[in-house]
Amino acid sequence: MTQKERYRLIVERFRQTMPVAETELHYDNPYQLLVAVILSAQCTDKRVNMVTPALFEAYPDPYALAKAEDSDVFELIRSVSYPNNKTRSLIGMARSLCDNFSGEVPSTMDELLTLPGVGRKTANVILSVVFGQAAMAVDTHVFRVSERLGLTTRSKNVEATERKLMQMLPREVVATAHHWLILHGRYVCKARTPLCAECKLNDLCRYYAHVKSN
Repeated sequence: MTQKERYRLIVERFRQTMPVAETELHYDNPYQLLVAVILSAQCTDKRVNMVTPALFEAYPDPYALAKAEDSDVFELIRSVSYPNNKTRSLIGMARSLCDNFSGEVPSTMDELLTLPGVGRKTANVILSVVFGQAAMAVDTHVFRVSERLGLTTRSKNVEATERKLMQMLPREVVATAHHWLILHGRYVCKARTPLCAECKLNDLCRYYAHVKSN
């Protein structure tokens, strides 16, 4: 199977088996999604969704969050991973939005990367989900699933995986493919115990072919 054919077949299979694929983070506007994505680093979406309702009630917009005390934000997010760092990132991000972008979440990679707490993965999520751009956010799930399925081969890092996926995926499916790969990794192609027997892509999967042959 050529790499181009593998991509085509896997995209077709995901379209059939997961016609609806979207973020599991709860949000009502771009500001809320940005907050949620910052909180989600090395933390489950489920935990983030438990924390954000009270956070959004206390700080409904960037202007409110920009004026927040560190200790108050910390108390609201203390159950997520790295709450001290994320408290500083959230307040810094809000201040930057107010000072530099009139309180609006920017729509370009370069602008997003100027915000405290925002790296390339977070920026790509915002570009994809909020602005509908062909952007591929690569987290641990996307990195692992891409390698196991054979979409990448011995990828050195997330940036290399992003470049490969962007090169090979049809532009119109990039945003959805991000969610396909995340959700597949979260619920089927798990890190320690992948559910290969239940997987609807196992006949296309390089990892499963290797497991069966050994």
